[in-house]
Amino acid sequence: MELLPQRLSPLVVLLLATPLFVGAPSLADDATSSLHPVVLVPGNTCAQLDARLTDEYEPPTPGCGMPKQGRGWFRLWDNFTALQEDPALLPCHADQLRLVYDPVAGDYRNMPGVKTRVVSFGSTRSFRFDDPARKNVCMEGLVDALEGVGYREGANLFGAPYDFRHAPAAPGMASKVFSDFSSSFKLLVERASERSGNKPVILVTHSMGGLFTMVFLDRTHLAWRRRFVKHLVMLCLGAGGSPLNMWPLAFNAASPPSSLPGTVLTYGNRSFASMFSLLPSPKVYGDAPLVITGAKNYSASNMAEYLAAVGLSEEQVALYRTRALPVTLDIRAPLVPMTSINGVGVPTIDKLVFWDGNFSAKPQLVNGDGDGQINLQTVLALESLIRAHPDQGYFKSILIPNTTHKGMISDEFALKRVVSEILEQIKPPHDTGTLIN
Repeated sequence: MELLPQRLSPLVVLLLATPLFVGAPSLADDATSSLHPVVLVPGNTCAQLDARLTDEYEPPTPGCGMPKQGRGWFRLWDNFTALQEDPALLPCHADQLRLVYDPVAGDYRNMPGVKTRVVSFGSTRSFRFDDPARKNVCMEGLVDALEGVGYREGANLFGAPYDFRHAPAAPGMASKVFSDFSSSFKLLVERASERSGNKPVILVTHSMGGLFTMVFLDRTHLAWRRRFVKHLVMLCLGAGGSPLNMWPLAFNAASPPSSLPGTVLTYGNRSFASMFSLLPSPKVYGDAPLVITGAKNYSASNMAEYLAAVGLSEEQVALYRTRALPVTLDIRAPLVPMTSINGVGVPTIDKLVFWDGNFSAKPQLVNGDGDGQINLQTVLALESLIRAHPDQGYFKSILIPNTTHKGMISDEFALKRVVSEILEQIKPPHDTGTLIN
């Protein structure tokens, strides 16, 4: 169905059609010879990190440091198999993943004596896991789907994993890890283009990878974007964060969860620079109550009060105000052709209720619409933001019913829709609109 011109289209256009790609393999066959290179940028926690311990490291217990100090690199994250074999390693890995803020350097760094590196930057290999339970968590399903239509690792398919503990900082503030990622990402895009006959690149992001990419694009020269970026396909991200991300910060640090993923997303998350990156934006949520207690309500507008109430230090609250919030408030249209694809129709947290003010207890949840993590409200805010920019050009928003945040990169129908949009970019641009499939 042809999209309506933007000036005539309603907010939502209902598209009644059979699933794409069903009975139509010729689309992939025709596209293979003219594929544009694709660089995938995964979501939060979807990088693998190696670590190396030096003599400077002071472990929380002797068993955490002595076996590995001075013995080279080991897998710090995703080392689920090792943790299953020896649960006693949980506090060790949690400690070694923590970040500290260096006020002299004005930046975050690892714990003293812990060196880290991202595994397999430039490749999609780090999106794959030996554990079958992890197969659909990151972008492995999307890699398989792209390879099914002619993409090949290292030839025209690449990956840009990043250290998810760090995040972009406000302009003028130090963020060495994000700056290093941006430099490597820029070079990767240029080399991907060169390997594909100088074709511009299609960037495909999921979740927090979209935030990293939006900030990266905003901080590159427009001429570079127009030369090297053919299209941005952003999955599962709006423009205003999510109340869901207020929940992990409420956990009592004295009682961390009993698994490494739980620890990273709760107790460990308090030390990460990225812990503030997807908190609700005052521009989107305003004064609407997001956390409700018997004594006081907290909104995006008084987020600093909430962070103090759940036990974050004055320094951490100040870092939210000065480093993260300005980035949240300054998300801009990428000024490259863009398609935003999000799931809807899934209960998604809108409000957290702690009646007795005990933030360590499990809250009552008030749900709205979204993909289970990203609220529809923030998706619509992204649409408004991008459509309002006079220089944005092509933009399309697609809403896929009953599709979860993880399902966008694992469910068969959603994957077909995403791959179809990627292949669509070999054709001339057309009118914009908003679709529900």
